[in-house]
Amino acid sequence: YLEGGKEAGGQLVDQRFCPRIVEGELRYNLIGDSLIGVIHKKPKEGGISAVGGTGSIYTFYGPDEPLFASLTENFLKKDLPHVMPSLDLAE
Repeated sequence: YLEGGKEAGGQLVDQRFCPRIVEGELRYNLIGDSLIGVIHKKPKEGGISAVGGTGSIYTFYGPDEPLFASLTENFLKKDLPHVMPSLDLAE
């Protein structure tokens, strides 16, 4: 990731460790403001990373998955209207 620096495409992300990562993370896939699916990315047993290539387990859900209904509704109705303009994608 670091060899050759930024000019060679190297990158480093410095972020706080989240101990709850063992529960996994959700990726909401949207086209515009329409949710098309949710991916639950969970690290492999004993792992601490849910990125591809680390043995993490990906579970795919449709946009109306009841398991995430409350989170999805809040994200789409309360958060997304603020996120899109901040990315210059308001329309």
